[in-house]
Amino acid sequence: MQRMSLPPAPSAWTHRFAALGPTFYTKWQPTPLPAPYWVGASLTLARALGLCPHWLHGEHALQVFSGNAVLDGMRPLASVYSGHQFGHWAGQLGDGRALLLGELASATGPLEVQLKGAGRTPYSRSGDGRAVLRSSIREFLCSEAMHALGVPSSRALCVTGSHAPVQREEVETAAVLTRVAPSFIRFGHFEHFAHRGQHDALKALADFVLEHFYPECRDQTGNPYANLLLAVSLRSAALVAQWQALGFCHGVLNTDNMSILGLTVDYGPFQFMDAFNPGHICNHSDERGRYAWQRQPAVVHWNLLCLGQALLPLIGRTELALAALESYPTQFAAAFEQRFAAKLGLTAALPQDAKRIDTLLQLLAQDAVDFSIFWRRLSHAAAGFAAPSASLASASAAIAPVRELFRHTDAFDAWAQDWRDRLQRQSGFDAGATTARMLATNPQLVLRNHLGEMAIERARAGDFSALQRLQTALEHPFTARPGEQDLADFAPTWAAQIQISCSS
Repeated sequence: MQRMSLPPAPSAWTHRFAALGPTFYTKWQPTPLPAPYWVGASLTLARALGLCPHWLHGEHALQVFSGNAVLDGMRPLASVYSGHQFGHWAGQLGDGRALLLGELASATGPLEVQLKGAGRTPYSRSGDGRAVLRSSIREFLCSEAMHALGVPSSRALCVTGSHAPVQREEVETAAVLTRVAPSFIRFGHFEHFAHRGQHDALKALADFVLEHFYPECRDQTGNPYANLLLAVSLRSAALVAQWQALGFCHGVLNTDNMSILGLTVDYGPFQFMDAFNPGHICNHSDERGRYAWQRQPAVVHWNLLCLGQALLPLIGRTELALAALESYPTQFAAAFEQRFAAKLGLTAALPQDAKRIDTLLQLLAQDAVDFSIFWRRLSHAAAGFAAPSASLASASAAIAPVRELFRHTDAFDAWAQDWRDRLQRQSGFDAGATTARMLATNPQLVLRNHLGEMAIERARAGDFSALQRLQTALEHPFTARPGEQDLADFAPTWAAQIQISCSS
């Protein structure tokens, strides 16, 4: 394996996770990717990591982030973990196609840098350890899009591709994604050591997480491991509320895909819904709909119960673990209501707003209304519709673009009048300021499946212009910019036929 010097002006590599010792990982070298080429890169993330953007476009970086060379200071390793998949214990899993290279400093603290798709590891089981171009582009675009939307997420530095064949449901071509996060530790890491009765290792891992990511849990009164479980529960509740408010479906919420830091990780068969359907299943492999949009909050709670069970040897008392987990339903409900109240332009949620939100979601589902377009149009309508000085004619004209999205217009009219009355009862209500807040909450643009598919098809043909255009637009999701209206328009009819599976 070739070693290369670091690019200009980076920070030194650090290896906090590696310091835990070989019980937690296996040192492993990436498998070279034949004849790699550049697919895409995030220059904003490169700068945050102290990497020179000019270097990132060069041949040396291409070889490094394709797994063909290792920079001085990198120590590649694959971590071991276990987990529940689709509700069943899967046993030992681990980084079957990912390698942690180490950490680089950033303004927000050390960030782990990981190659995904760099070949087989000791934890690949029957897999080939490769990622394909299709899934790598999807994760690259979505993780950066989620970051721009303000959703806690892993990020993506770059994607490289190769014409090397990879067998999935069909023969595809290989790619390597370089992704970044403060930590890639998962619920499954804790489950692994608890299931094996390795309580010393379990404690070492928990103490590592407390020291580096949750020091307040160690400093607070009470059991630090129960405090950790509570803190993870609160972060997870807030995260899934954000997903729900964006119409985002993760697709594979297994415990090994749940971040201990409350991040969105492992983008596979994800989707931002087009037509709103609470029972929407974005994962073609999810035959029973375990991870449908409306089930995500309950599944995350179930996953937290698994984490609580894993931490129980450290917590010691079942009632302490249950008390920590009991916070989740209340926290999620509050975060969900707060998110949707903000989407409606409400500065603070009142008790009756929960019913108002629920009624609206029922109307959206009944008429299969496009989720993102509804909220954006409602944002634009607020000023003209809710202004106290608006005449009946001007208010009707303002709400008309929203109303035309519905078939059951009488039901929508009743809801809209109730919403208008609610806005006007707010203390210090200002119609223009309300619209501005809503536009900053309800995105103009999300990564719809068909947009990703079109970029992927062009990339397969060697044309990365659509990918670059989409990436640039997704960096500004709340801003309507000239020349990007087509990206924010309704999905074409063929988009409903797109099938995304766990191989995606």
